[in-house]
Amino acid sequence: MSLPETFHALYLEKGEGGPQVQIGEVPASVLPGGEVLIRVAYSTINYKDAMVVKGIGYRIKDFPFVPGIDLAGTVEESACPDFKPGDEVILNGYGAGELFAGGYGAYARAKGEWLVPVPDGWTARDAMAVGTAGVTAMLSAMELERGGITPDSGDILVTGAAGGLGSMSIAMLSALGYRVVAATGRMGEKAYLESLGAAEIIPRAELEGGPDKPLMAQRWAGCVDAVGGKTLAAVISSLDQRGVIAACGLTGGNTFTASLIPFFLRGVRLVGIEGGHGLIAERREAWARISRTLSREVLDSMTTDAALGDLPSLADEMLAGRIRGRVVIDVIA
Repeated sequence: MSLPETFHALYLEKGEGGPQVQIGEVPASVLPGGEVLIRVAYSTINYKDAMVVKGIGYRIKDFPFVPGIDLAGTVEESACPDFKPGDEVILNGYGAGELFAGGYGAYARAKGEWLVPVPDGWTARDAMAVGTAGVTAMLSAMELERGGITPDSGDILVTGAAGGLGSMSIAMLSALGYRVVAATGRMGEKAYLESLGAAEIIPRAELEGGPDKPLMAQRWAGCVDAVGGKTLAAVISSLDQRGVIAACGLTGGNTFTASLIPFFLRGVRLVGIEGGHGLIAERREAWARISRTLSREVLDSMTTDAALGDLPSLADEMLAGRIRGRVVIDVIA
């Protein structure tokens, strides 16, 4: 099947007050170069997507522009020997939906070196229920392991616990045998977080610290931090000796001020996670581990479905911190 002249998409058009969201037909010329043409079935919404849809933090130069950093679908055409027509594939990041047309349209084009096969026994919808949030969660768990943090090391803190990345981290870490403590600003989600595997839930307000409290009581062997800002500073000051923090989110701010004392006196290690980029071999390893680790029942329990037309309101809800778990976007519906 050849690429049509136009295809259905949620896209941004240039407006006087900033980018304007539209749903309709876009010319196929919006697609970038790349060896693989994909018929998109599903996408999802991440914090980055919400920012792009609402015109926050990104300077889009070429319009119309199709957002969506995640997509899963079927290969239509391929000049890459690793993929052939009919293969189901996943694209997470690498500039999709930020620098070039992404997953909120019926077609996408990408380099073969960015793609990952949909795991055996999984569907494209399953893959988008995981999405970049789930890949980032598994990469964070792998970083804890590299740092020598095992289930016997002590509690693992997950911040921003009720969101997509937090939900994924709780489910995966608990499945890997860790005792997970979930920190959230939504204590009403206690039952939900426990259903994912959290052993303890604490209010976000407990995580207060910063340079004026450089050393607090040691509480965590490791942390997956999806918040940043003041929360990250507090976690640094309360980490165990040689503890590891996987920093992978910024919903609480993209800067923080902290003391160096925990790094010098406790050997605290702060590691950044490349959620939307990084080595493809590492990302393929993450997907393989996700398919072996994450229960499909748990995945379904944290996932809801939506259509392209729901994205503007979903973006508002995500930026306000009111989205629970993961949302799969049916691009075809």
